[in-house]
Amino acid sequence: MDKVSNPFDMIYPEDFSAMALSFPGTEQAPHFERMAFRVVKKRIFATLDFKSNTANLMLNLAEQASFSEFVPEGIFPLPNKWGQKGWTTFDLRVVSKEVLQEALLSAYSDIIGPKSK
Repeated sequence: MDKVSNPFDMIYPEDFSAMALSFPGTEQAPHFERMAFRVVKKRIFATLDFKSNTANLMLNLAEQASFSEFVPEGIFPLPNKWGQKGWTTFDLRVVSKEVLQEALLSAYSDIIGPKSK
């Protein structure tokens, strides 16, 4: 797959994994053809596809709209029912580490939520 022109360094799958696993209580496990990241004993907040170098993050709809507007060529809702629920694709060849880190924190925080505090 050709690298998409962008002003940022590409995020490699290993970088994404390290970023996702940096949150307390996070684990990874295979999920169909992807790698899933979840808070232990809670739901998945992100998945990673090594082949396409994309990640899907579970955001609330307001965050999904905001991130998609910020980098429309690299962040967009999944084109199906899951996208309507907040699942958002991040093209790791296009987004910056700073934007991805902020989105991962949002997805993680939504999973741990106020009930866990």
